[in-house]
Amino acid sequence: MLYLTRKVGETVIVNGDIEVTVVEVRGRTVRLGFTFPPHATVLRREVHERIVAENRAAAGIAELAGPAAGPPTNPE
Repeated sequence: MLYLTRKVGETVIVNGDIEVTVVEVRGRTVRLGFTFPPHATVLRREVHERIVAENRAAAGIAELAGPAAGPPTNPE
């Protein structure tokens, strides 16, 4: 993980076409502004994880409970 220190108004550029700007710092909260191309997708992690879980459930892919869990079986 990369850690950066930025002040309000300073920007970081990712992959040459995504800009992340520190807009405001208030207490322990940081407000970020993003500029990105229309084809890019930006989601909060919790939303992304929920979408992935829902897609797996819809596709019938079981979440592994641990190393002992195997692939789903077909009871035919």
